[in-house]
Amino acid sequence: MQYKLLGRSGLKVSELCLGTMGFGTEWGWGANENLSEEILATFTEAGGNFIDTANRYTEGTSEKIIGSFMSKHDRDYYVLATKYSLHDNLTNPNASGNNRKNMMRSVEASLKRLRTEYIDLFYLHIWDHLTPIDEVMRGLDDLVKQGKVNYIGISDTPAWIVSRGNTMAELMGWSQFVALQVEYSLIQRTPERELTPMAKQLGLSVTPWAPLAGGALTGKYLKGDKGRLPENSKRLNDRSIAITKAVMEIAEEIGATASQVALRWTMQQSFSSIPIVGATKTTQLVDNIGATTITLSPEHIARLNEASSFELGFPHDFFNEAGVKQVTYGGFYDKIEKR
Repeated sequence: MQYKLLGRSGLKVSELCLGTMGFGTEWGWGANENLSEEILATFTEAGGNFIDTANRYTEGTSEKIIGSFMSKHDRDYYVLATKYSLHDNLTNPNASGNNRKNMMRSVEASLKRLRTEYIDLFYLHIWDHLTPIDEVMRGLDDLVKQGKVNYIGISDTPAWIVSRGNTMAELMGWSQFVALQVEYSLIQRTPERELTPMAKQLGLSVTPWAPLAGGALTGKYLKGDKGRLPENSKRLNDRSIAITKAVMEIAEEIGATASQVALRWTMQQSFSSIPIVGATKTTQLVDNIGATTITLSPEHIARLNEASSFELGFPHDFFNEAGVKQVTYGGFYDKIEKR
């Protein structure tokens, strides 16, 4: 396993992040504690050190399992990410959302479940459209100053809010986001409209969730295997099937699995991309780790991009029109260095 710097920081994380939403069986599926610890050990043995969880995953059991594992291993080796925002009870109106009160109470509860004194990367989980961004940034910076959090990230939030938050933090001397977590895969490329260009410009690492589109890109549904996706899922529509077939064709050509090809595509983007691989079986994780051993050629990337093409919409498609490029660059577009 190779290592990447997380955003504009000196923090070194493995090129794959282990997703642990399936640690625990409270949601009717997932891995029990013994299997979860086996998966964690397998990830560690492969050189993985970046682990992702959240206060809400399996009603807090995911964090508890990780905490138990950490208590028996070298806590400082791991870069542990967790999140706040989603509710952990239904009786308190401030037990959810982005507000400072929920932020502070969530951190304390996560620290106890994780059996640790600090969280390496603390994400806002989802934007609530209620809390002012300055309240969020000041609260997160206070957690960093208190030593309870080392770095901050943000997930499932519009690009303009993330940009405003980091700009405000830069001006105020507060901690800035180093990571952006969004759904991103060959089937879900719409973050390329605003979110991933913003991440590249601001120096954020992108940590894609569902990089295999809930298992659709593994090809198992085309082979008749059952999974958790409903039959009417967009991840199984005609467009998604065509994309998956292209992935499977390339996998066969290079002697890899479809999962490895789909993951490698997310890893070979022009921005810093560290996909989150969820696993409830050790064999799944081993297969996913294999993505670190392959490289897709420019021709393979082009084929996958073509199979998964989509409309960027205005103003991006407008910018790419030949006439617009001509009047904007005076005929010099192809001769100018792109950054």
